[in-house]
Amino acid sequence: MSIETGHSGIVHWRRSIWNGARCEPVLVTLRPNGLQVRDRSLGTVLLADPRAVTCRLTRLGTLVLTVDGRRYALVGRGASLSPAPSAEQQRALEDAGRGSPDPAASGGAVDHLLNGGAAALMRAWYARLTAAGAQLNQRA
Repeated sequence: MSIETGHSGIVHWRRSIWNGARCEPVLVTLRPNGLQVRDRSLGTVLLADPRAVTCRLTRLGTLVLTVDGRRYALVGRGASLSPAPSAEQQRALEDAGRGSPDPAASGGAVDHLLNGGAAALMRAWYARLTAAGAQLNQRA
């Protein structure tokens, strides 16, 4: 699968900087007709045309999406207190198929050793979104 047909994966929505229990797994699906983010019960958190999304990748690997003035901080790995992806999310991911291989998934040794490759995962999502037409926010 390519960007033209889509990609799906589970990342974590960091709803609070300080409270790890508020870092929730979300199912992200990028298709030609839209970007969809769904929570553990498969409720829609975000549904938007990728061209209406502004994205920024922080130095620490957080992908910050802004849609209609609302910000969503997505990270590749949850905190130790974070809930696990739900069975519904896992089934929906299997049904959707993961899609295209990660465009820039190779990360540094430190990222893989200390963070399980989470920063590389978010760089791959950043690359997919920008290829789909997301606007770039250059602020560091």
